[in-house]
Amino acid sequence: MLVIGLTGGIGTGKSEAARQMVSLGAALIDADVVGHEAYTPHAEAWRQVVEAFGEGILQPSGEIDRRSLGAIVFSDPEQLAKLNGIMHPLMARMVKERIEALEAEGVEVVVVEAALLFEAGWDSLVQEVWVTDSSEDAVIHRLSQRNGMSEEEARKRLDSQMSRPERLGRADVVIDNSGDVAEMRGTISELWETRVKERIEQT
Repeated sequence: MLVIGLTGGIGTGKSEAARQMVSLGAALIDADVVGHEAYTPHAEAWRQVVEAFGEGILQPSGEIDRRSLGAIVFSDPEQLAKLNGIMHPLMARMVKERIEALEAEGVEVVVVEAALLFEAGWDSLVQEVWVTDSSEDAVIHRLSQRNGMSEEEARKRLDSQMSRPERLGRADVVIDNSGDVAEMRGTISELWETRVKERIEQT
C-alpha cells in the first residue's frame, strides 16, 4: 500500500487536491475529521483540552467551540504549542490505526490530508509527502474571499504556520496551485499516472 501525506499552507488548495486524489481511487484520512472526532465531549482529548484552556471554550452543548479556541491559540505561540502537545500524539495514534485498518482491507493508495503533517511529525506515518503551494498574495486573497478574513487576520494565520520555504524543502512533490483549479487537477492526474501507478506496481 502507498501512503501519501498531503499538506500545504492554509488557502493553497489541499482539500481540492484531496478530492481529486479520491476521485482517482485513493482512500482519504482527513486530519480535520480525526480532530473533530478527538474533540468528542468527554473523550480523552476533550478532557485534556478543557483542563488546559478552561470551560470558557465550551459551547452550551458541551462541544468545544473551535473558533473560541482558535482565537486563543493563533494569537499566542505558547498556547498553540500547548494545544499541539495535547492533540498531535493522540491524533497520530488515531491516524495510524486508520492506516492499518485500510491496509487490512486491501486498499492500494491512502492519502493523509493534514495541514500540520510536518509540525505534528505525522510525515513518519507516510511514504512520501505532496505539498500544495500558492503565492502569499493569492492565499491572502482566497482567505478574504472564502473565510471573510481581513488581511491582518490572514497574515497572523500564515505567521502561525511553518514557513513556506521549509515546507517546500521537505516535500517529495510540490503541486503548484497558482493558476485555476482545472490546472491543479490536471497536474494531479498526471502525477497519478506517472508516479502513483508506478509505485503501486512496484509494491
